[in-house]
Amino acid sequence: MSERVKSWVNRQLSLGEFSSRAQVVRRSAAMALRITVLAYGLNVSAHLFLYAAGLLPYDLFDALVIATVLTPFVALTVAFIAYYVVGLAVYELSVSHAEFERLSKTDSLSGLLNRRAFLKACETAVSPVALVILDVDRFKSINDSLGHAAGDDVIVAIAAQLEGRSGGGHIVSRIGGEEFAVLVCGLSSEETMRFVEALRQAVRDRPIAVGEGSVSVTISAGIADWLPGRSFDEVFSHADRALYLAKVAGRDRIVHEREIANVGRVIRFNTDPIAETIRNAMGIHG
Repeated sequence: MSERVKSWVNRQLSLGEFSSRAQVVRRSAAMALRITVLAYGLNVSAHLFLYAAGLLPYDLFDALVIATVLTPFVALTVAFIAYYVVGLAVYELSVSHAEFERLSKTDSLSGLLNRRAFLKACETAVSPVALVILDVDRFKSINDSLGHAAGDDVIVAIAAQLEGRSGGGHIVSRIGGEEFAVLVCGLSSEETMRFVEALRQAVRDRPIAVGEGSVSVTISAGIADWLPGRSFDEVFSHADRALYLAKVAGRDRIVHEREIANVGRVIRFNTDPIAETIRNAMGIHG
């Protein structure tokens, strides 16, 4: 019996969590009323017990009148203030904790998920179909010629493009420097290619404001399928290799892992000295 009473009291007096200051006020008022009723009941019960035991040193009626007038006012005021102060502290603490959690998962420049948060999000993603790794072409030259502030503007602009075009259906991250990653969810292979191609064209066709001027940039991307049984490291490795080939093949392009062999052969042919001699002899110029 005592355990049930204890459990009931704990439930009634529990602070719980607060989603807003208004909720703190509402719950403070409700809790103050509960405490007031409890305090008044205990006060009256104590007086009746003392009266029955012949231990009440004053008139019962007068005592009950005083208890009825003073107890609700005092209990309500004290309980509301105490609960509100503590509840507000709990709310502020939860807000601070939530903000800390958000900051720990967010890249401070782009506002996207950071690498650690991206890896964790990939573990619980629903219907992942492909991993896309994107890289800003010739980003170092932007920093060198226009300054790091311009480079930051480019990162922010491309992050906004990525986030806007993902529509909340995909997981987007800045995984380091000028490199981004997108875990594509719920699309077919063809739809994934169209999605990445649309992003590539949008970045290429839209100059980015930097300082008082603007700069045109391009991106390259590597895509790997999220096949059953593949680990994240395997998928990432394939996407990263595809990105590397997109860079070597001339930048401003997309390479899917299915194309790695073909693109690799083209690159080897284009860079092979003997092949170069043959092309020159045949009058073929790439």
